[in-house]
Amino acid sequence: MPQSRVRGRTRRKLFAGVLVAGLTGMAVLLAGLSQGALAASFAVSGTSFKISADRLQGTGFVQFGGVDSGGGAAHPVATSAFRTVVLDNFCQSVSLRSLPLVGDVTLRIASTGEEGMAATNIVLGVAELSGDLTLENPQIGVDAGQVSKGPAGVVGQPGGFAQQADRAAIAMPRMAAWSAAAYTLRLKNSKLTLHTDAGECY
Repeated sequence: MPQSRVRGRTRRKLFAGVLVAGLTGMAVLLAGLSQGALAASFAVSGTSFKISADRLQGTGFVQFGGVDSGGGAAHPVATSAFRTVVLDNFCQSVSLRSLPLVGDVTLRIASTGEEGMAATNIVLGVAELSGDLTLENPQIGVDAGQVSKGPAGVVGQPGGFAQQADRAAIAMPRMAAWSAAAYTLRLKNSKLTLHTDAGECY
């Protein structure tokens, strides 16, 4: 939608256990959300990516366990969705391995400043997340098939574990994800760079 901290200083393993309930990611974002189309899984390229920011603020948050498949493998994820989200000093990076003639390359997109990235109806397949998390009016342990606060049609498997909240805020988020899709995406002051040495967001 993983490691994070819930209203304080909860370690990442505890966060993963609470949010995913034991169930064992932004290069392509402009995919339309149809009713239920992104409910449980994505087809992915087989390459994960990283996202960092100084602050994330979102409305209409839901999260439940899911699977992203692609590249010959299936990846358990915390499907994390927001009706609206903004990130300050947004950064996204993906490592491209063993490219002909140049070897390993990191593609990095940065969008600096307050609300550098903004999106609506965004759904992420999150593998790992850290940061200080605050939820407003949370509901934890709801049926994944009955979540209602996120984007329309984004639900999990009936009987599965989920949580939702009116609003969510994460200070200093650090996220690894396998997939992302959104109805709209805006990157302010964006800059794309390629690095043959260290260039990941974190």
